[in-house]
Amino acid sequence: MYPEYLVEPMRKELTNVGFEELKSAQDVDQAIKGEGTVLVVVNSVCGCAAANARPAARAAAAHEKHPDKLVTVFAGMEKEAVDQARNYMMPFPPSSPAMALFKDGKLVHMIERHQIEGRPAQMIADNLIGAFEQYC
Repeated sequence: MYPEYLVEPMRKELTNVGFEELKSAQDVDQAIKGEGTVLVVVNSVCGCAAANARPAARAAAAHEKHPDKLVTVFAGMEKEAVDQARNYMMPFPPSSPAMALFKDGKLVHMIERHQIEGRPAQMIADNLIGAFEQYC
């Protein structure tokens, strides 16, 4: 677990643009199950989350066509929520940061850490926007 004062600004990068933080397994279940589309961002303190993942998620969320719900869990903080989100992301191995798009409770698009690391934020955002255009 990281000190809250350290992760608070990283949380706000997403919550300030409309992402809802999920802090329990029940929160994750409620967000993902059911009808509609949900983008889940597994946030992280790493450099590729700061330089690539969070900026990409913010840019994609601003696109006119986007998921019904934008949610986030924070790796290294709310373990129960992160573990539950990762259960929904199977068969993909756990990674952070990561981004998953769900439609009607089913995983339809996944971006893993290795697809985030070293790639420009706009390239990642374009990947998400393409998925939004297809599924949302």
